[in-house]
This record gives sequence, structure tokens and C-alpha cells, in this order.
Amino acid sequence: MHALDAIIFDFDGVLLDSEFAGNRRIAEILTELGHRHSTEDALRHYIGLNGEDFIAAVERRIGESLPREFHLRMREEGTQALRSGVRAVAGAAEFVRALPARVSRAVASSSSTRWLRGHLDHLGLREAFEPHIYSGREHVARGKPAPDLYLFAAQQLGVPIERCVIIEDSPVGVQGALASGARVVGLAAGSHCLDGHADMLRSLGVEQVATSFAELRSQLELD
Repeated sequence: MHALDAIIFDFDGVLLDSEFAGNRRIAEILTELGHRHSTEDALRHYIGLNGEDFIAAVERRIGESLPREFHLRMREEGTQALRSGVRAVAGAAEFVRALPARVSRAVASSSSTRWLRGHLDHLGLREAFEPHIYSGREHVARGKPAPDLYLFAAQQLGVPIERCVIIEDSPVGVQGALASGARVVGLAAGSHCLDGHADMLRSLGVEQVATSFAELRSQLELD
């Protein structure tokens, strides 16, 4: 078992319960534009992706470039979400606030730092992570599923990656986390985690999967 000096959290789907509603809207917008998608399709193919990686994945799937209207509507969705806020994954805020002071922590996400800091403010968790809030779009050349973002976060924390635990919920996140050399715990606690989500994470090579933050706390022996 790896020692635990730091926890590196993914954000959407781990701390912020944004994945189900966000991917439902992606599916609805794509369908309205003539590219039929279900929420399950969007969750299966796009979860954990953001920015250019997300756009590239959608365009590969539909076989053509996305129209300007898609980009405008997605930008509008993001602005509205930042304005109104999104709830935390059940138990996430309490888990972070209860972490022992000896355990360093960072957020390492595919989302922009504007999105991360805005929602951390809504959740009342920004001070728990500042200044260690990192974006795969802004802080490294290669985002997830490359391990670079996690390695960068560990370096900034001053903790060897082998002494970090990474909490991830998506296939692309898990792939990068495992490649980093950290201990990885899959989290299947968000509303997007449908039947089979935990088994999917295990199939990718994750040895530990928690279905709640209470279970995660026990697995990390933080009690």
C-alpha cells in the first residue's frame, strides 16, 4: 500500500456533480442539431474530456465538423452553470473539509481554471485547495489521458507521485492516473455513475473503487 501524503482530486464527477446534467445537455444539443445522442452515449464517449479533446471526440463520432451554433450553445450552458452553481457530489465537501492538515491536496482537471475556481467558490472549497488548482488545458501540453497533469500537480505540491492518491471517475482520467505511478482510487459516487460504472473502472485496472465518500475515507484509513 502506498503511503499517503497528498490527494489529487479530479473535479467534474468527483467533487462537482456536473457530469450527468452536463452530458444530458450535450446529448440534447447534438440531437437538436441532427446528430442523435442519448445521455448514455454522451457519458460513454465524452466523460472526462474538455476543450479541444472533447470537440475532437464529438467530431470523430459524428464524422464532420461541429457547427458554430454548437460552440455558442455550449458556451452559454457553461456561463449559466457558473452563474447558478452546481451541487457537490454527495459527501464531497464534508470529506475535503475533514482531511487531516498533514494531507496536502490539489485539483487536477480537464476543465479551465475559471470553471474550477468559480465552482469551488460556490461549494465553499476554494480555500481548501488554493493555489493548487490545475487545468489540463492551461498547465501542461498534454491533457488526460496523459499522466502529465497529475505529475505536474504532485511536483507543485512537493510530494513524490508515489506518495499521492488520485481520485478519478472517468476512463480518460483513470488511464492517466494509473500511468502516473500514483495510487488510484476510482470513485463511483456521482449521479452520472450508472449501473456498471464501478465495474468499468475496475476493468481499466483500478484496484480500489469507492461508491461513496464515506467508503473512500475508510479505504484511505483516514478515520
